[in-house]
Parts: sequence; structure tokens; C-alpha cells
Amino acid sequence: MPEGKSLDLMLLKNRFFNLRIILILLFKIVVVVASLYLAFLVRFDFRLAPAQLEICSRILLPILIIKIAVFWSMGLSRGWWRYASLSDALDILKATLLASLIVTIYLVLVYRLEGIPRSVILLDWLFTLCALAGARFFKRLVRERYLEWFPFLGSKFADHINTLIIGAGETGQSIVREFRKNDQLKYKPVGFIDDDPYKVGGRFQGLPVLGTHTEITNACRKYAVAEIIIAIPSATAQQMRTIVESCQKSGVLFKTLPAISDLIDGKVSIQQIRDVDLNDLLGRRPIQLDTTRIERYLLGKTILVTGAAGSIGSEICRQLTRFSPLRIILVDMAESPLFYIEQELLTEYPKQKIASYICDVRDKTRTDGIIREVKPDVIFHAAAYKHVPMMERNPAEAVHTNVGGTRIVADAAARFGVETFVMISTDKAVNPTNVMGATKRAAEIYIQSLAQESETRFTTVRFGNVLGSAGSVVPIFKEQIKKGGPVKVTHPEITRFFMTIPEATQLVLQAGSMGKGGEIFLLDMGEPVKIVDLAEELIRLSGFVPHEEIEIEFTGLRPGEKLYEELLLAGEDVQPTEHASIHIAKAGQSDKVVVLALMEELYQLQRQLDRKGLVKTLQKMVPEYSPDVNFWS
Repeated sequence: MPEGKSLDLMLLKNRFFNLRIILILLFKIVVVVASLYLAFLVRFDFRLAPAQLEICSRILLPILIIKIAVFWSMGLSRGWWRYASLSDALDILKATLLASLIVTIYLVLVYRLEGIPRSVILLDWLFTLCALAGARFFKRLVRERYLEWFPFLGSKFADHINTLIIGAGETGQSIVREFRKNDQLKYKPVGFIDDDPYKVGGRFQGLPVLGTHTEITNACRKYAVAEIIIAIPSATAQQMRTIVESCQKSGVLFKTLPAISDLIDGKVSIQQIRDVDLNDLLGRRPIQLDTTRIERYLLGKTILVTGAAGSIGSEICRQLTRFSPLRIILVDMAESPLFYIEQELLTEYPKQKIASYICDVRDKTRTDGIIREVKPDVIFHAAAYKHVPMMERNPAEAVHTNVGGTRIVADAAARFGVETFVMISTDKAVNPTNVMGATKRAAEIYIQSLAQESETRFTTVRFGNVLGSAGSVVPIFKEQIKKGGPVKVTHPEITRFFMTIPEATQLVLQAGSMGKGGEIFLLDMGEPVKIVDLAEELIRLSGFVPHEEIEIEFTGLRPGEKLYEELLLAGEDVQPTEHASIHIAKAGQSDKVVVLALMEELYQLQRQLDRKGLVKTLQKMVPEYSPDVNFWS
């Protein structure tokens, strides 16, 4: 803003503030004068004799001076009436009591209360209190729309949209209070919906509870509701699905409130109402972590994370801060993303020791040097190439990073005495039909062969897709919807397992604490989800009708892509663990000599950029690998 305009704005604000102070002072003078005369009138049945009128006039000026001085000294002229609260009422009560006490002392000392009834002093205090507090609360009632049924006030809120609140608990009531305080939100709450039978028919914040979720459609029709706000942050996934289905039947736009923990922490405000997210619907029962076991495993340790700037690696770093490690070492080859996660951690956790290293895990000299220098106790290996179609076109890079990079980091871990090495794997490693999955399975095989002879505990954690990770399906669908469609799905029957990033990383930490060496841990991914159902749901949650307002286009399976993913190989014996969401796959042992020979063959072919040769050797190392014949012929 130009300096001249800024100065003019400041002068205007000062003038407004000064005018406001003068108006408040005049109002208090009127209140004090009116209260005293009204007290005399009430005491003498509204028939004042000349003598009584003369006493009233004589004591008026000193009383006025005393009260205005007390009110000013106690800050009653500095509050904003629109925000009047119980604490303001208490301040007014204290100020008026003190003022009346000083007035009483003055009248006793100067006039000995001759001709001044004691009831006048009491009535004067009561009228002053009611006038000062009443004016403030009347202003708040008007501003927060409690009196919008007044003919001359209703037009002020004509542009506010009728809104139905799902949930009459503390969160729902908080949002109603916020709507009333903040005109910019343009919401007019008309009532609550709540499944608690004891609340139905009751009133909260002056609004009725209109029924359970089965009454949403009727309530929307009856009150001309234009938008629904879901204010139940603690709802389970099943409850959320039920509520969303009822909202969809009403045909009204609906949104949800941030989690109450975020509201309390100050991370978001009630104003940040957001569209219902797929996390709300795909969410599962909250994972119960054995935090004592994880803390015992990580407390005071130096922990190194490869791929620390990626979706999974960065979330592992965030989760690690909960368990008081000595140091967190961030390793990644992507400079800017690594800088951002480092700055985030340093800002959010200033007491946590953080160190970052630019490093390509395929560089043996650099990787060995870092591990030798920092001497990590635990390594979480998340560095990998993960995009199936891209790796299908670039098999040499997939082998170089997913196989060669894993071997370099794992060998360094064994050589320099790292206690625990946890490799992040994928469901695409099971009966792979693509290069990416085959290279991850080859890396699993090598890790298992190392575990047979190393003092380092080598374990693998295998899980499916994570919602919201970079390049994953949900962000892509959201961008396509934003552009008006079409939403592109490869096949109407394609399914995938899904898990949220925090869920996956928390279970990775839990599995790492449980590993004894050689295990492949499987995370409970729930039921597989049809991608077309996911696309349709996301379109609905964005306020559109799938196949009508936003088209879904089927593009055909991409090279190496399967209709469905698996988490288990044939012959892998699955055993439960003490954690309900984690299982162990007991895989067969591999001959390390054979594994090393095949890996050397892969390296030679990778250096020669022999794409077809790489695929054939991967088939030798991973017999269950079935490459796309049409693509590789």
C-alpha cells in the first residue's frame, strides 16, 4: 500500500476511535443521569416533590464525576460491545459496585444521607448495571443474529445461506457461535441433526435438534437448506459413510469441519471448513500403537531415513519425533524437497537434532561415508522409484535404484554395525507383472539373504497404495475434477489396497520394533477398493454428479499394470503378531551365492542399458514375475 494511503487510513482509524470514545462517554453520562432520576422516581412512586427534586439535582454532578472516573479507570470505555461476554458482565458488575460504594461513602460523609433514601442508592446501582450490561448484550444479540426476526434487522442477513449442522455436540455448537460472530462466513444456521436420541427435540444455542441423520432430507426441504456442515470430528469411518450417504440423498452441498484436536492446537480454525475428504470415508478404526515398545526401540537412537523427502520418508521423519530419538538423519538426492522437510522439522520440533545429507543411494562411496560418519542405530530405507508405467519404460533406472541402491545401503548397514534395517516394500512385489514390482521383490530377496548371516536385524515392511502421496491416484483425480474432467480410470474392474500415509508410517515404526531379522511384515490394508468407485465418490464429494457433470473415461490398462494387487505370494505362510494390524509372511530362504550372481548379471545389463536382458534376468531372480508380453516382445 502506498505510504500516503496508509497514513490516510491510520488517521481515519484514529478519528473513528476518538469519536467512539466520545460517544461511549456521552452514553455513560446519559445512563448515570437517567439511573439516578429513575431511582428517585421509582422510590417516590413517580411523584417527586420539589425538595426531593432539589436533592437529586444537587447530588447529580458529584455522582456523575465519581461514576465516570471509576468506569474509566476500570476500562469500561475500551471494550468492544460486539464481543460482550460473561467476563464483561462481571467487569461491569465490579465497576458499578465500586462506584456505588464510593457514592455511598460520599453521601454519608457530606450529606449524612439526610433526605436520601437508602433504597435510592440500591435502585441507582441496579439501573446503572442493567443499562450498561444490557446495551452491550443487545449489540451482541443484534450482531450475532439472535434478533434477526425483527423486521428492521432481517434484511441485514438476507445474503446468508441456510445451513444445517450435523452434530449438536461441543464442536457443532462452536461452529454456530463462530457463524454468528463472523459475518464474512455468510452462513445462517437453522438447526442441528444428531443421532443421540436424548438430544433430538432439544435446543442448543437457540436452535432445535431436528432429528437423526434419517431426517436430513426432510430438514433440508423444510428449511430451504443450501449447505450442510458435518461437525463430528470423532465420527468413525462407518458413521461418516452413513452420514455422507444421507447428505447425498438430500442433494445439498455438504462439507466437514477439521478435527477438534487441530482446532485445539490452533493448527486450523472453525473458518477452515473443508470439503469432505476421502480420508473421512476410507478411514479405518484408529490404529492402536504399542508406543512403549516403539519408544524403547527408538529412544536416544540415531535414526537414518533414506528417501526422507518423499511422501513416506518425510512422514516417517515426522512420526519419529514422537519417540525422542537422539538424532534424525535425512538422506535424499532431491535438494529442494529435502530442504523443505528439514525446515519443517526444525520449525515444528526445535529441540530435535536434525541433519540432512544430499546423497544418491546408488553412490556407494557417498552412502558408505555418511553411514560411517553418523553411525546410525536404525535405518529406514524408503528411497525407491515407485511409478509403474515410468519404470516400465526405464528398467535400467529401476534396477539401478530399487535393487542396486538397496544393496549399497543394506551392505553399509551390515558393515558398519547398524542395529536394525527396515526396508519399505510394496504389494506390487507380489506376483509382479511390471518392472517396478519385480525390482522391489528382488530387493526383498537380497535383504532376506543378508538377514541369514548378519548381526544387523534386516526386516521388510510390505503395504499397498497410500492416499495422498505424490503422484498417487487421489491427487490426480482431484486435479482432473478441478479442470472439469474427464476423470481417467484405466479399467472399470481395477482394484487397489489403500492406507493413509500416517497409518502406513506408524505401522512401519511398529513393525521395525518387532523385527528379529528376515521377516516380511504385512500391514492390514483392509478391503481392496475399486478405483472407479473411488473416482465416483470423489466426484460426488466435489459437488458434481459422476457420468453426467463429470465424465469418467476408461483408458485401458497401462503396460505392466494388474487389475488387482496382492499382499502375499503363494507359499508364504502368514502368521499373526501381537499387533492386530501387522502380520508376518514366512517366505522361503534364497541361496545367497545364486542371488549375488544374478545381481551382478543385473548390474552388467543395467550398465549396458539392455532393457530386454534386464527383464529376462529379473525373471530368473523373481520366478513369479510375469512381464507384459505385448510390451516386451
